[in-house]
Amino acid sequence: MDRDDEQLLRGRVYGHDHDDPDPGPRRGQTYAELVGGPLDGLLLDITGWPAEEVEHGAALPTELGRFPGGRSLYEPEPGGSRTPGPGVSCRFHHCGDTP
Repeated sequence: MDRDDEQLLRGRVYGHDHDDPDPGPRRGQTYAELVGGPLDGLLLDITGWPAEEVEHGAALPTELGRFPGGRSLYEPEPGGSRTPGPGVSCRFHHCGDTP
């Protein structure tokens, strides 16, 4: 991934199309900021996720990881903030990739 790709991803919500006219966060939604790995800088919409699910993190399908077509694994920041409500409520850190 080059610098242009990185800039394209920043501020976008994971799962929104790259050609979406408004790929950024939506008012009233809750997000986890993805830190590190191939999805660094994206926001993951966790609106409505139960607390237990947030604590488990996420395995996100991506073509950008170590295994194209595989998943990049993200887990919550240890001891990190879990501010409830809209906006960015927590950070998920990259912890590996899987086929």
